[in-house]
Amino acid sequence: MAKKRQRAADPAARVVAACEDAGLELVRFLYVDHGGVVRGKATSRARLAERLRTGIGLVTGMQAMSMLDELAPVAGLGPVGEIRLVPDPDSFVTLPYAPGAAAMMADMVRLDGEPWEACPRAFLKRAVAELAAEGYALLAAFEPEFTLGLRVPGDGPGEADRLVPVDQSLCFSTSGFGAAHDYVLELVRALQAQGLVVEQYYPELGHGQQELSVRHAPALRAADNMVWYRETARGVAWRQGLWASLAPKPIPDQAGNGAHLHASLWEAGPEDGPGDRNALYDAGDPRGLSAVAYHWIGGLLAHLPALVALTCGSVNSYRRLAPQSWSSAFTCWGMDNREAAVRVPSRMWGLDEASTNLELKPSDATGNPYLALGAVIHAGLDGIRNKLDPGRPVDTDPATLSRATRRRRGIERLPSSLGEALDALEADELLMAALGPLRRDAYLAVKRSEVAAFGARDAAFESYHHFTTF
Repeated sequence: MAKKRQRAADPAARVVAACEDAGLELVRFLYVDHGGVVRGKATSRARLAERLRTGIGLVTGMQAMSMLDELAPVAGLGPVGEIRLVPDPDSFVTLPYAPGAAAMMADMVRLDGEPWEACPRAFLKRAVAELAAEGYALLAAFEPEFTLGLRVPGDGPGEADRLVPVDQSLCFSTSGFGAAHDYVLELVRALQAQGLVVEQYYPELGHGQQELSVRHAPALRAADNMVWYRETARGVAWRQGLWASLAPKPIPDQAGNGAHLHASLWEAGPEDGPGDRNALYDAGDPRGLSAVAYHWIGGLLAHLPALVALTCGSVNSYRRLAPQSWSSAFTCWGMDNREAAVRVPSRMWGLDEASTNLELKPSDATGNPYLALGAVIHAGLDGIRNKLDPGRPVDTDPATLSRATRRRRGIERLPSSLGEALDALEADELLMAALGPLRRDAYLAVKRSEVAAFGARDAAFESYHHFTTF
């Protein structure tokens, strides 16, 4: 009995026991790189107990690798040097779409045992700690869209494969529900088996486009959930002979896939988790928003041109971020305005405080969720600390306002390319300082290499590499 209690109290022992009980053979240690790609290594069950202590070695150059598997030139990130992938036992999940396998998210740790300066998960952890020092905790959820279809050969010799959607249904139509029914049921069950709570599902605007949202969680778990979501949506599709792509524009002439970020800010409770009071809510305000909420929005808008380099992290992202496409293309906010970069959603009846949250619309699945969410926290904190004013909410499509009106109200066009977003990021002193020298140098180098590589090729090459990677 004492041994069982000890096993239950020890997270690593729990993981080993779960693998033994389920007869699992491989356990993946996963991370997300600066290209936004989910990568990892796996250990056998026989060596799991040891690897939970020692981690698995990884060459430092992997954090300078682009989504095209091209190594960007970054000092200190090359063939010499190693760090360890150390798994987080609290993130352990068995993989329903990969029988016999499980996975954990891994932290990148230096050989001296300290967090590595290029670890995305460590970046988010530090942002969460900084938020806690101000007395707050964040609850968040990414809200991904994806395209379900078939991967088919190109139209001629040397032509890239294409993604052909499973249907041509209309937005929210029952024919869309029917076409994807078997796939979606398996996806829902697989997500729930990994501890993700499914909120809503419906077929979206684009052909084959699906939207399935999951419940919010504390910031680190929310970023982990985004990784599990990406892996599960694609893994379930492959087992059914289908292809699921979360790329922003896998099919150029169809609606784009976002991963809108919903977040609420709570007064910190025990162990720096969320307490009982939503700091964004004020029943006495006409819009139900507190002064903290207005300042948080002000911080997001002030840093948004730079922030999108992290929340919309690919060349393909900027095909989606266009005016009048419901993806947001301007630095403004509004009440239930789906063309505003920051939307304040309607509150749920009888749950006014609990449901008060903010939605960041310029966000997609090609952004590293740990860097994206960490940067959002730093931007919002800057708004709180400096009492930044977001200006008046916009109650119309900002694209319909005259340029003079937008200029007068401080509404700017978001970067129209990844290159422009990287320029804005490099000029943003707050976010550059938060990222730190190694991480920012690596991120900028990797992303600029992607800008150059895709700039030299056509749209078909871009679509192929994004829909097969994300």
